[in-house]
Amino acid sequence: MISPGNKIGTMADAVALVPDGTRLAIGGFANYQRPMAFVRELVRRKRQNLAVVGMVSGIEADMLVGAGALDRLETSYVGLEKYGLARNFRRACEAGALTMVDYPEVLSFDRFRASRENLSFWACDYLGGTDILTHNPDIKPFDCPLTGRRLYAVPPADPQVAVLHAIAADAAGNVLMPSHRLLPQELDLHIANSCDTLIVTVERIVPESFIRRHSALNQIPSYRTTLIVEAPCGAHPTPTLSRWLIDAEHMERYVAASASPEAFAAYLDEWVFGTTDHAAYLDRLGTARLTALQEFDAL
Repeated sequence: MISPGNKIGTMADAVALVPDGTRLAIGGFANYQRPMAFVRELVRRKRQNLAVVGMVSGIEADMLVGAGALDRLETSYVGLEKYGLARNFRRACEAGALTMVDYPEVLSFDRFRASRENLSFWACDYLGGTDILTHNPDIKPFDCPLTGRRLYAVPPADPQVAVLHAIAADAAGNVLMPSHRLLPQELDLHIANSCDTLIVTVERIVPESFIRRHSALNQIPSYRTTLIVEAPCGAHPTPTLSRWLIDAEHMERYVAASASPEAFAAYLDEWVFGTTDHAAYLDRLGTARLTALQEFDAL
């Protein structure tokens, strides 16, 4: 039973908060700190008709597209950076099987800021002359009531549910993040304040006394979180800042598997459907591989 004093649940509890058709934000940035244990569980549970809103999307979106879970994607980019194209995403777009809504990268970030501030739109002035306006009818031009300048109203991100991966949290839902953080963690803070339902998977659950000793790192307070799920190495194959390195070997395996629908189905059979849960997934990776990917403990 989830209560204000104990928000710890299972990955099955987390996925139960994301029914078919949910508008979902997935934390992380490009190939960094994605809540992949949660994404794999979405695939295992065969979720469908999801809409994902993001900033710079990567393997998390491509996997959901390849698994047939995603109907709509709002973002600035989908790719695997140095590892190559997001092939599932590309095939779906070319086949007309996915609604792709383009936003510039900075505006994709600002859309979460608009949701955080409970704004009905975010105003910008730099879209004139770009094809974004041609292909994205959700952006509306208007004249500034103070200056008469032409501006553009960009809709907020407004996810119904957001899911992040973080270093640690307590049972009440206070979430810790390293004080020296990169854009993935900074974006995660905006995402955390943009939704009504917030799921956070964490490397470990710590006692309240630990939170008190490291209160400066308590970046997401308990009242913002809905559910906490312990998932060590829960971002694999993407890295977790100051805890796990990116698994380049597995990323390359993923890219090779996404070359065709048949090869990708075999990948899902091995790494998603062939593992009953996150613990089984880690067992399949093996202790030697996990040891090779470890960095120092950030906390």
